[in-house]
Amino acid sequence: MYCTCMPGKSHAGLEAPTDDEVAAGVGLRRDVEALAGTIGARNLENRDTLARAEQHVRSRMRALGYTPERQSYDVGIRSVGNLEATHAGTSKPKEIVVVGAHYDSAFDAPGADDNASGVAALLALAETFATRPTARTVRFVAFANEEPPRFWTEAMGSLVYAKACAARGDDVKAMLSLETLGYYRDAPGTQKYPPPMSLLYSDRANFVAFVGNTSSRSLTRESVSVFRGAVEFPSEGAALPGFIEGVGWSDQWSFWQVGYPAVMVTDTAPFRNPNYHKRSDTPDTLDYPRLARVVRGLAAVVGRLAGEAAAPP
Repeated sequence: MYCTCMPGKSHAGLEAPTDDEVAAGVGLRRDVEALAGTIGARNLENRDTLARAEQHVRSRMRALGYTPERQSYDVGIRSVGNLEATHAGTSKPKEIVVVGAHYDSAFDAPGADDNASGVAALLALAETFATRPTARTVRFVAFANEEPPRFWTEAMGSLVYAKACAARGDDVKAMLSLETLGYYRDAPGTQKYPPPMSLLYSDRANFVAFVGNTSSRSLTRESVSVFRGAVEFPSEGAALPGFIEGVGWSDQWSFWQVGYPAVMVTDTAPFRNPNYHKRSDTPDTLDYPRLARVVRGLAAVVGRLAGEAAAPP
């Protein structure tokens, strides 16, 4: 069943960023600059930079107090890895929430929006929960090989990870895929959609979207509800069949393959960003204060999903 009716109401306007959001945006930009500026295109065709990107994420996780574990696997004669930082749950440690983002980029694209923005958000959320107890365990995972030509193949890092979770019998209650989160524009006509979605949503590229498959309907609705209650930021949500263009275009797809509920959180990538998979996907094209507000809303979502005792003051 299609589900486009979400709880709560999307915020129509956007207040000026707070001082805290401006400061948080500086930190987010620092990670985006490191990945998409200093390192640049990162994939198996540029394997030295892929390794440098992995090392950046590992170093950042360690600096936040985590002990990241590497899930290594081979693609031909090359070894790649997913990185997992675990925040242990208190009363329900065997119940798991996965928050993930891929750290590779497409072809020769520096990948600021796709997907250094998602990785920066992942690290910011890991920092937020480093000192906040949750009932459930939260795993912050950076995935390799989301981009073509490994997309939707056995070499896709998130599919390797999800299959390992299923093989162990991990009780994954929810997965959030952080995918292209930093590009926002207010002008009419800046947002496109796959048909027939254009009949339902705004043509302004100023919102963040929560996208699930039909089996992840409850997770999609809960995520949107919590996000809308936490921050004033335009948001949309839909639980749709996976065959619709764009619905399965990230790491949430991998978790669907093994029966776990999963939702993509995204700025919608090619449906608004003209720099998608191009050399022009550079750090200077992103809106970091807005990204910071999205991350603040996502912290509330993760807190709810993970059973945080109470929201911090």
